[in-house]
Amino acid sequence: MWIHEQQDWPEFSWDVEALASRLAEIRHRQGRLLGRMEGLGLDLRREASLSTLTSDVVKSSAIEGENLSSAEVRSSIARRLGIDTAGLIPASRDVEGIVEMMLDATQQFSQPLTSNRLFDWHAALFPTGRSGMHRITVGGWRTPDAGPMRVVSGPIGRETVHFEAPSAERVEPEMQLFLDWFENEHSIDPVLKAGIAHLWFVTIHPFEDGNGRIARAIGDMALARADGIPERFYSLSSQIEVERKHYYEQLEKQQRGTPDISGWLGWFLDCFGRAVCSAETTLGKVLFRARLWDAINWRPVNDRQRLVIGRMLEDDFKGYMNTSKYARLAKCSNDTALRDIQHLKERGILIQNPGGGRSTSYRLLENTPDRLSAE
Repeated sequence: MWIHEQQDWPEFSWDVEALASRLAEIRHRQGRLLGRMEGLGLDLRREASLSTLTSDVVKSSAIEGENLSSAEVRSSIARRLGIDTAGLIPASRDVEGIVEMMLDATQQFSQPLTSNRLFDWHAALFPTGRSGMHRITVGGWRTPDAGPMRVVSGPIGRETVHFEAPSAERVEPEMQLFLDWFENEHSIDPVLKAGIAHLWFVTIHPFEDGNGRIARAIGDMALARADGIPERFYSLSSQIEVERKHYYEQLEKQQRGTPDISGWLGWFLDCFGRAVCSAETTLGKVLFRARLWDAINWRPVNDRQRLVIGRMLEDDFKGYMNTSKYARLAKCSNDTALRDIQHLKERGILIQNPGGGRSTSYRLLENTPDRLSAE
């Protein structure tokens, strides 16, 4: 039996004593992180939140096998939040849609979660009305015409069914029960509530596609309510993407079990705790970027150089910089690229790697001084 076929579904239960100490430790870490962020200036907090939101969007899509451009996501978020940042570029419709959904969930976290709001999120994810080549119901619950909603793997004719969601006829009443609980249940710790909401929504699987991304957006909304602020300084989706295999294993195990969800919540809390710890790495990168730009701006670089430096600071930038890569990014000639690179090298912003000739490459400096050479 699937979990939603159990007689006491969805009366979830869990071992409060077994989770209490774990929850207390994680909430303490969470509080320390938020306290540390409050001690930073407004610009640094906005930069940290921008980096976290970018990672959240990119990694939530990566969990579903969809690879988005980090630069496009960052530009889309920065524009929507009115953040002045270097190297803004146009974003695709797919990027704009998931960014719109994520920002609505986290920036407007205090607004009620309703079926119409979920329909808007779903429509933003699928602006063409299609999932790949297949036309789907967009902005509405899945219908009986779509057939059974199953998660399967393996070749046709020998598929393994990992999960089968409730029938389409059950979706509307199931979702109404879920939404009433999400808005009116205030006795459960918000972090636990995020974990329960994630599992509950994924189990109902109310849409033909996009359920995982929307479930994680709902979880982020619950966590934003827990923090009481729209800024995001840790990314649960980034940590889930790192642990993707275990994530799907835990979901399948729980959906084959009973409404006692102690196992799922234990894993969710541990994953959340690791996400909060990982935020220290994000904060370190933000501080490095801020110090670097402060040092550079003592005597600003040109627009091409600014764009390339910004790109090299992105998390998804691979390898080192060379003349041809610079020319491609800055849309300039190789001669211009070489002059720009030499200027950045003379100022100490770029460091030449060992080797020469065609293999000549450069990396950003690793420790930022208060000032860089103005020459």
